[in-house]
Amino acid sequence: MLIVIPDVLDAEQLRDCRQALEQAQWEDGRKTAGYLAVQSKRNVQLPLNSPLSQKMGEFLLRVLDDNAQFIAAALPANILPPRFNRYEGGGEYGNHIDNAIFSVPGTGERLRTDVSSTLFFSEPDEYEGGELMIEDVYGQQSIKLPAGHLVVYPGTSLHRVNPVTAGTRYASFFWTQSMVRHAHQRSVLWELDQCIQSLAKQGAHTDELARLSGVYHNLLREWAQV
Repeated sequence: MLIVIPDVLDAEQLRDCRQALEQAQWEDGRKTAGYLAVQSKRNVQLPLNSPLSQKMGEFLLRVLDDNAQFIAAALPANILPPRFNRYEGGGEYGNHIDNAIFSVPGTGERLRTDVSSTLFFSEPDEYEGGELMIEDVYGQQSIKLPAGHLVVYPGTSLHRVNPVTAGTRYASFFWTQSMVRHAHQRSVLWELDQCIQSLAKQGAHTDELARLSGVYHNLLREWAQV
């Protein structure tokens, strides 16, 4: 299940983030790559322990906590603090699947990466290439979204970032451990939630909506791990 969530950031928030990223101090992205990924990763990232990375990560977590579509799509139990990267000058990240488990910085906790997310800070016409290519059950998907838009997809997906041949691509990426571990179950709950929301906007009968909402919550009760 691949879900695009538009306008996660408003214009003012986006402008502030871009200004901060353009003035940031970056380091080689291979520092956080695994044994195999380090051979195909060419980008730069904000250091995980930098004050800017931590400040922006905390800001994005607050934004996501208020975004109903993200909550419905990911059903988050825990979110790894967001990370930030920059691609330019032919930078790319070859085909890979994200690590299954990450340690939460500064804690003894570990997080399972059920859901991967990328938030774009650059407009599509600001750079050439740089598409996020994701393999899912419907084939290969090419993702290049407007600034402030977010894509959510299963952490089990094979994916890559195509070379950025001109301009600069700024983004944030992060992982979520979902209350519902399996992607196909999250997909069912997402579709059901969206139908409920649509019917509510159309003024559907209250009793019918209550019953349908009950189906959603009973499925969530059956599948959630909390």
